Amino acid sequence: MTGTSSAVDKSPPRIAGMFDAIAPRYDLLNRVLSAGLDRRWRDHAVDALSLAPNARVLDVCTGTADLAIATVSRAKGASVIGVDFAGAMLRLGLAKVTSQGLSGRIRLIRGDATRIPVATATCDAATIAFGIRNVAEPEQALADIARVLRPNGRLAILEFGQPGIPGIRSLYSWYFRYVLPTIGKLVSKHASAYSYLPASVGTFPPPDEFAGIIARHGFSNVKAVPLTFGIVYLYVAERN
Repeated sequence: MTGTSSAVDKSPPRIAGMFDAIAPRYDLLNRVLSAGLDRRWRDHAVDALSLAPNARVLDVCTGTADLAIATVSRAKGASVIGVDFAGAMLRLGLAKVTSQGLSGRIRLIRGDATRIPVATATCDAATIAFGIRNVAEPEQALADIARVLRPNGRLAILEFGQPGIPGIRSLYSWYFRYVLPTIGKLVSKHASAYSYLPASVGTFPPPDEFAGIIARHGFSNVKAVPLTFGIVYLYVAERN
């Protein structure tokens, strides 16, 4: 991966419009295309935060609120503020939150990851699941997350990576570049969303580089933990 996003259009209107278009099939495709592993990855992220009882958590790029729901399910008394700029995704997330009786613990807000509509130093932890690579200015998003967190607050980010084992890497690359976009297009009925996915992953910084970026924007003790052979990385850090 090159670490440059110049070839991928990440303008907020395009990204929000794309996710609004695929929202009705988004959760189904997550389950199918990850073979159900997406749930396990989210659980790893929540557990890595080591949340104290009644923690207040910010979930950026919350989408349909799967990570927010996992957080309140796994952390005693936790509450979550979920932020996303795709209205259709938030509507689906709100329906899930309401149907599970979690409205008192999860609040969803429409907003941009680089200008988070949450007061300074009011959250104990923050999460992002497969969203930071879609942000046009990820460094600005990290800085604003640091603003919202209290000192020593924890951050957990899930993002796609590349497996390190050569055989698995080749098989995964073939699946990611050819099989995933084909299935995604057929199910979502969107011409380009699941071609964007491998393109955006291909331009995302490698783990060591992205860990360094996190460290430069208000965080310390940054760790990049490979999950499922490195298909996904869990980045964990602490607010300075």
